This record gives sequence, structure tokens and C-alpha cells, in this order.
Amino acid sequence: MYSEEDLRRRLTTNVFGHTILIYDSINSTNACAKIFANKGAEEGTVVLADYQTAGRGRLGRSWLAEPGDNLLFSVIIRPTFNSDKLGFLSFFAAAAIADAIEAVTALRCETKWPNDVLLHNRKFCGILMESAFQSTALAYVIMGIGVNVNQQKFLGNLAGTATSLRNECNREFDRNDLFCKIMSSLESMFRDVKKGDFSTVLMKWKARATIFGQRISLTQGAEVIDGTAIDLAADGGLLVETETGRRVLYAGDVTLAIQ
Repeated sequence: MYSEEDLRRRLTTNVFGHTILIYDSINSTNACAKIFANKGAEEGTVVLADYQTAGRGRLGRSWLAEPGDNLLFSVIIRPTFNSDKLGFLSFFAAAAIADAIEAVTALRCETKWPNDVLLHNRKFCGILMESAFQSTALAYVIMGIGVNVNQQKFLGNLAGTATSLRNECNREFDRNDLFCKIMSSLESMFRDVKKGDFSTVLMKWKARATIFGQRISLTQGAEVIDGTAIDLAADGGLLVETETGRRVLYAGDVTLAIQ
């Protein structure tokens, strides 16, 4: 279980985590955070859960995590930039989390487009961004974050693709301490992000990305797109050189093509 008193003692942030709503079990931290955001919850409010009964990932998938072993939380932010930069927010969260994890583990993280963070080619962190608008203006964004911390077993398809900090480092981690370090990293990087300046974010994200210049296969529903990943587009999409020309892609599962 999380200790709010312990979290308060360790947190050094001014905005991120100034309000923390802690649940033993909840359907989805993102769903709960939306309710509070719609009621006017301030930027930096966090919904933190020990377990999710209906955790969600990208593309409508479930996010499966054992109770008591992982970090499952959502943060309400209220950016002031135009909505055309929303695609960069996943890179912001990924870069900030990678900074924190590397400082704690001394391992090198890899960022995977569009919203995953990996260790040794296995996913340990997923990010789900959900936005809300008031008329045409951006009202808020919910940053949903799941970090596999102390979970040791992953079943089914996850057995070959997922990992945790414990599995990679062969030791347990203090979730309270890790949460506070991630909050600090997010807040530090958010000062520029809130104004729409993603230069530092993109530098950090690209430095950890291994996809560029590689042959990839990207699956979008029933369509499989083969090509070479070139760069990020101006709005955060993935620029891919295909046999029929360059395309900008915004969603899908990316795998490196077999050489």
C-alpha cells in the first residue's frame, strides 16, 4: 500500500502531486481523473491506485498489472499551447520517466514510438494520453502512466515482450520513492512543455529512440505498412518512407523488420 504521509514527506514538487487521490482498487485511474478534471481539479492532481480492475492502454487494449507491485497513476495537466502540439505529450512523459528510471537503475532506457519506454528491448512503461476540449479550446489532458516495478511474472503474449524494473535489476524497488522521483522529473520538464516548447523533450526522446533509419512494419487494423522510419513529423507523427512514397502515421503497432 501507498502511504500518503510518506509521499508528502518525500515529494519536492510544487505542482505535480500537490493533490494525490489514493485508491486500493479502482476501475481506471484515467477514468477517475477525468471526473475530477471535469469538476475543476487543479493541474498536477494525481490519481494513484494499487490496482486497476479495468486499466486501459493504447488502441483500446487492457493494461494488466498485478496488485501491489506496480505504479499506476494519472496526472491532470492543463497546457496552454495549441492542440496541434498534443502529439508531443507522450514524448514528454516518456522522456521524463526515462530520466527518472535511469537515475534510479543506472540502466539505459529506450523510447519506442509513440508512447512506450523499454529496457533491454522489453516494455516496462506505457503511457495513455486523453484530451478534453471546451468548444475548440483545450480544457485538460489526462496523462495515464503505468510502470512495471516489482512484478516478476508476465503471462501469455506479455511473457516475451514485457519486463519490470525488478526483473531487469534483480532487486525490489520502493514504489513511493520511485513515484516521487517521476513526479519531480515530470514537473521539471513541464515548465517548458506547458508553454509549447518541446525542444528539450524531443532531444531527450530522440536520443533514446532506435527506430530511425530502420526497416519497420507498422500494423493499423488489417493494414500492414512496411518502410523505413525517417523522423518525427512536425506534429509528432511517424514519417515513414514506403515503396509508394513518404507517409505520416499516427497510430499502430511498430516492429522492426526481420533483417
